Amino acid sequence: MIGLILAQAIAAAAPAEGVIAYPPAFFAARQPDTARDMIERLPGFLLESGSGARGFEGTAGNVLIDGQRPASKTDGLYDILGRISASKVARIEVIRGGGPGIDMQGRAVVANVVLKKDAAVRGHVQAEAQHAEDGRSFGGLNGQASGGSDGRKWEVSGLWGRGFSGLVGPATGVTLAPSGVSRFTIESEDDGWIEQATGAYEVSLAGGTLRLNGRYYGNHLKFEEDSRDVATGAVRSTDQTYLDDEREAGARFTRPLSSRATLELVALAQSDESTLTSGQTSRDGEQRFRLDRETQEIIGRAVVKFSWNPALSLEAGGEAAHNRLDSQTAFAVDGTDVSLPGADVVVEEDRGELFGKASWRVSPRLSLDGSIRYERSTVTSDGDVRLEKTLSYLKPRLVGTWSPDEANQLRVRVEREVGQLNFNDFVAQASLNTDTGVTAGNVDLEPERAWVVEAAFERRFWGRGSVILTARRFFVSGVVDRGPVFTSGGVFDRPTNIGDGRKDILRMDLTLPLDKTGLKGAQLKGYVVKRWSRVDDPTTGERRQISNLRHMEWEAHFTQDLPAWNLTWGVSGYGGWQVYYYRFNAVDEQKLDPFVMVFGEWRPRPDISVRAEVGNLTNRGFRRVTLTHPGPRNGGLAPTLTERETYFGRNYFLRVRKSFGG
Repeated sequence: MIGLILAQAIAAAAPAEGVIAYPPAFFAARQPDTARDMIERLPGFLLESGSGARGFEGTAGNVLIDGQRPASKTDGLYDILGRISASKVARIEVIRGGGPGIDMQGRAVVANVVLKKDAAVRGHVQAEAQHAEDGRSFGGLNGQASGGSDGRKWEVSGLWGRGFSGLVGPATGVTLAPSGVSRFTIESEDDGWIEQATGAYEVSLAGGTLRLNGRYYGNHLKFEEDSRDVATGAVRSTDQTYLDDEREAGARFTRPLSSRATLELVALAQSDESTLTSGQTSRDGEQRFRLDRETQEIIGRAVVKFSWNPALSLEAGGEAAHNRLDSQTAFAVDGTDVSLPGADVVVEEDRGELFGKASWRVSPRLSLDGSIRYERSTVTSDGDVRLEKTLSYLKPRLVGTWSPDEANQLRVRVEREVGQLNFNDFVAQASLNTDTGVTAGNVDLEPERAWVVEAAFERRFWGRGSVILTARRFFVSGVVDRGPVFTSGGVFDRPTNIGDGRKDILRMDLTLPLDKTGLKGAQLKGYVVKRWSRVDDPTTGERRQISNLRHMEWEAHFTQDLPAWNLTWGVSGYGGWQVYYYRFNAVDEQKLDPFVMVFGEWRPRPDISVRAEVGNLTNRGFRRVTLTHPGPRNGGLAPTLTERETYFGRNYFLRVRKSFGG
């Protein structure tokens, strides 16, 4: 019966070519609270929040709201969708392969959340509680409201809470050095508070629509660790605090220029101030590290969209951005300052980009979506490192989509991708409680470039089932990895370009309705990804994999809706992952074990929901093995091996939500 209702709900919408519309009836059995709950049930679709890189073009996620990307970068799609009441959603459209008038944000598949046009006041308030296995308890409050009248709309939200990462806990370890073997135990914990406020206001202006939005986010985190030598009882203590304040203001103005042309203007300004302090004391002495960092970004963007005919649309525009990083770093050993490369720097970047896009539905079965972007930026640095350089790149993209019938679709993409320089790589960093220690910054990095070839095949079945197979190959130039830098204070590891390389990715996404197996209202949804890579090591000259690339990942989510009981329950499994970091004097292996989460969500009445979760049911562990050499890895000197195994423990979560409004 549920399957029949879902099939009728999809058929009730008459979508445009390449668009499948899912009305609220499709999600009714789930009784969703938010648009995010609805997105999570879309067949063959997985939410991606987008990139935090600088700039606006090319950093979007894969969800639009009323056909537009939110004019925000620090406020992620996951949070934005979680603040939209399900009762406000008219339908959700899944768009595959592009189409006239649809900004695909550089993606082959996007979802578009279409909101109701009424002015009803809607929102929610909720309380959350968390309990850790070590006995600590935390909680939080948040709320959201939206409404409007007379052509005006408004939204507000607030959040405050204390919590913990769930990624630290008791550990055991061993060090195998040329001088002997030592064993140690570790006790660690972290916690902190966060606060956030967002607001938006939309009004008709000058024949168009103006939307203003703002966000404030602050957090204060602390981490403590004591490592004790089993034989001697000697203790090494590490304490770390992190303070962060983010502010953002954005504006979007859209106005029709004619019956076929639309103008869109976007302005965005954001700032981030953070302070990291870290200290370590042991019988060998004391180390102190401090990083004060401030970043600013200002973006202006203009786009004209033109519908040539129902099958062809064009888009042209430009974007300008100014970015600034001001960083001061201090590192001392036993009270003596140690010089670090890139310790005190001011980096500024002025970047401009021009772009053109075209979307052509050649036939009901075939569509082409192409774009070309030209980027030019000037980067200057003052302080410890002085330089000025200009970078320019041409970035073409072409996507072809062929749908031989309603159930099958083939998508092919060819694109030149250019990564954004990460300002975090420009400054020194510290991890005093691991063998990584202090790493240097590198303001002379160049962005990673790659030609990408991708093919994806999707088959839809059983009304709401879907399987997608995707293969990608990256021909990479200027791989950003790790390398040494020599200073008066010693030799340090740092990010650097190490030459050309290659990456290959295979991925399968599955949405499997289980009604035909007798499990009414049940669904299995998940994915598995396998990655390969190769690059020449700058220290040894040997071929190896690229650092920080997870070999394999998978997730599987079983959910079942029980409408008669107003209940949804589920089990989620998360596959472990393994990564390697290749430093000039060390190889660092990190491995996370698989883990399981179970949940139940009950709705005693339409406006109240109660959700309970047990996280890390399987008591996953995290293993880190570091092989450290006294010099370069190819120097022939005997290394030291350090291994530590951390166990996180279960955690428990409870949420009560009260919704209001239509």
